[in-house]
Amino acid sequence: MNRIDQLFSKKEGNILSIYFTAGYPALEDTVPVIRALSTHGADMIEIGVPFSDPVADGPVIQATNSQALANGISLRRILAQMEGIRSVTQTPLLLMSYLNPVLRYGMEAFCRDASVRGIDGAILPDLPAEEYLQKYQPLFREYGLKNIFLVTPQTPEDRVRFLDEHGEGFLYVVSSRATTGAKDTFSDEQLAYFRRLHEMGLRTPLVAGFGISNHTTFTQACQWLDGAIVGSAYVRALKDNDDIEKITKHFINSLKAG
Repeated sequence: MNRIDQLFSKKEGNILSIYFTAGYPALEDTVPVIRALSTHGADMIEIGVPFSDPVADGPVIQATNSQALANGISLRRILAQMEGIRSVTQTPLLLMSYLNPVLRYGMEAFCRDASVRGIDGAILPDLPAEEYLQKYQPLFREYGLKNIFLVTPQTPEDRVRFLDEHGEGFLYVVSSRATTGAKDTFSDEQLAYFRRLHEMGLRTPLVAGFGISNHTTFTQACQWLDGAIVGSAYVRALKDNDDIEKITKHFINSLKAG
């Protein structure tokens, strides 16, 4: 069974997924960050593949993308860094990337090399679900990878149900129409959106992303959904901090305990 499926079958609620940018703060920090996140309580880890034009990301993650690219990171380098990662952690690992770097690498090569190195799934926000289902789903299934679909507050109910029917792993619940970025609390409108998804009785687990940055927003999201993803707040904490282990422990503890 895929590690993502194992996670959701074993743990009910309060799933903490953390995103970080590979190759940041330094080129060879990818594995140390994964090790620290896994050690200190992340349930799932999203490895960001830097891209030169990350249009869905806010200024914090855009800046980390620029720094990581300047450091020399690439999708090929990230996959090389993943060699032997399963001797470091059994936490589910996903690659989050825009489609362009993956197509340049080659979709089949991407699926093969990611699978061989212990990656469990991918989040490709600009890959339309229909294109995935028609062209790429057989490859993902052949190599045991989950492709994660996204829903937003503007996604119609029939579309949500379509993505739920064909989705695997979990649905990435984009919390707002804005780009990624930390927020102190969710609005009543956003909470109503989470509740609406919860009450639809979907078969696929729901994990919120965009705007989760502290104990309050993590708890608010988990009141209605299966878990939440933290990104901008964590990579901001990594900036100018040489002790990845210490900052990661403190950051996760603050998310869970307030």
